Amino acid sequence: MPQNSNEGQASISYKPLVQDAIVLTGPTASGKSAIAIALAKIINGEIISLDSIAVYRGMNIGSAKPTIEDQRAARHHLIDLVEPTEDFSVACYLAAAHAKVEQIRERGRYPIFVGGTPMFLKAVLRGFDPGPPADWGFRQAVEADLESHGIDALRQRLQQVDPLAAHRIGPNDARRMIRALEVSHQTGLPISHRQIQFDHYQDPNECDVFTLNWQRSHLHKRINKRVEQMFEDGFIAEVRNLLQSYGKLSRTAAQAVGYREIIEWIAKEDEDTNALTEEVSAHTRQLARRQETWLRSFEERRIIDVAETDEPEAIAEKIAEKLVLCKYQSPPFD
Repeated sequence: MPQNSNEGQASISYKPLVQDAIVLTGPTASGKSAIAIALAKIINGEIISLDSIAVYRGMNIGSAKPTIEDQRAARHHLIDLVEPTEDFSVACYLAAAHAKVEQIRERGRYPIFVGGTPMFLKAVLRGFDPGPPADWGFRQAVEADLESHGIDALRQRLQQVDPLAAHRIGPNDARRMIRALEVSHQTGLPISHRQIQFDHYQDPNECDVFTLNWQRSHLHKRINKRVEQMFEDGFIAEVRNLLQSYGKLSRTAAQAVGYREIIEWIAKEDEDTNALTEEVSAHTRQLARRQETWLRSFEERRIIDVAETDEPEAIAEKIAEKLVLCKYQSPPFD
């Protein structure tokens, strides 16, 4: 049983945070972190991570977690919260995020959400209903059926219970399918009927949600370069240390791109690091494409085009000039 998943522990519904903060998102390796730090300096801001892997202690290289130097340049929040053996749900994240936004605002500073984890982002923009507490007996029974009959049978079962949720949930996202079945089982109401806030969005000209947009070929070059640097920085050693320290990581942690491939590579006792590096690069490029597709569904966003020659400071200045939040909130920029 997960040690720290509070998915559905209470009937609290979390309101959107988009009216109280700035959001900077984009695909992996799009330069969000450097631009966010520059923006924080301009507007007296503090950064709140929107990354489901950065919450785990020890998962530093593969998550591109802010360095000590980054954290000195701008205050960062919601990183290194839990051990990598623990689950960390959307509800866990939102409880922490709401508290941090309030604290940052009380200090007279501006919260800047930065990252690209889809469900974290969607919940920040549109709110979230975590639903009823987990029913571990039901989950284990459904997981046993999944093991016996496969994910297609799981999807067919969900289609009978909640066709809209079956349409919205990714074809391989067993975790969310099981949760949807669990909510319907406990409440008699499809989860798609509870999370109606996901269908409502704010006018992009009345909120501060920005998406970095790169030419595809340039973004792929950045991804390849980043992955190569990760391996040079000791990515394999980091994963070995995690496995030695914890034995087995949580499902979320173990399935993160880069970590999953290295865990499998270690288990096979392979020695071809070049093939491993290319595999991680390819899967990261696929992740970026999925993120781009997902981000296009958010009507709140305003697109910031980025070129190879653009410096983070220049992009941050461009974003600062477009801010709505700071036109009617006090104090003014330092």
